[in-house]
Amino acid sequence: MFNQVGPLEILLVLGIALIVFGPKRLPELGRSAGKGIREFRSSLSGDRDEAEEPKRELSQGEGVNPPAGEAAAEPVEGEVLSERKV
Repeated sequence: MFNQVGPLEILLVLGIALIVFGPKRLPELGRSAGKGIREFRSSLSGDRDEAEEPKRELSQGEGVNPPAGEAAAEPVEGEVLSERKV
């Protein structure tokens, strides 16, 4: 009885979403929902983009700025990241 969703129910939900979020935010919400679903499916299947690099975990103390007024005890060496991929 309650397990079928017809076109009238879908239109009702879309109409409420249009009223609540407005016409400007609705396409943005659709894109973000689609992106989330794609990422979820790829995480389940184990597929990864070849351009995606494995995330590196920071060791203790690495990447932490010293408090104001104190100089760093040792120079920090490593890769400079100029762009963050989202």
